[in-house]
Amino acid sequence: MNAILTIVLAVQMLTALGMIGLILIQHGKGADMGAAFGSGSSGSLFGATGSANFLSRTTAVLAAVFFACTLALAYFGNLRPVDGGSVLDRAGAPASAVPPVPAAPASGAALIPAPQSAATAAIPTAPAVPASAASGAAQIPAR
Repeated sequence: MNAILTIVLAVQMLTALGMIGLILIQHGKGADMGAAFGSGSSGSLFGATGSANFLSRTTAVLAAVFFACTLALAYFGNLRPVDGGSVLDRAGAPASAVPPVPAAPASGAALIPAPQSAATAAIPTAPAVPASAASGAAQIPAR
């Protein structure tokens, strides 16, 4: 299934790049008026009006392939089994692999602070915020 999705996605990208290139190559509607009065484009590879037909038909084919690839990607994207609920419900789920907090040893060795290096001793720590002041409303100064 992943191989099919990869192939369809690659085809969609190639057709998108092909359409971009072909659309940039094509002339606007005002360029046909100059070719009708002999501006020199009649000596081109496709003739006076041959390139417009070829490029527009190729662009239409690439657009149809791009549309079909888009529909196929949407169809394959909906085939995956849903666990239930929305994406927002799954985003708020707690992580299952949270390491437990180690318990302090029973001896008095835990009461002695670990020595700090000069680099870590200079880093200030944030003061503890009481639970009542944790909300934003408690931080607004009164007049």
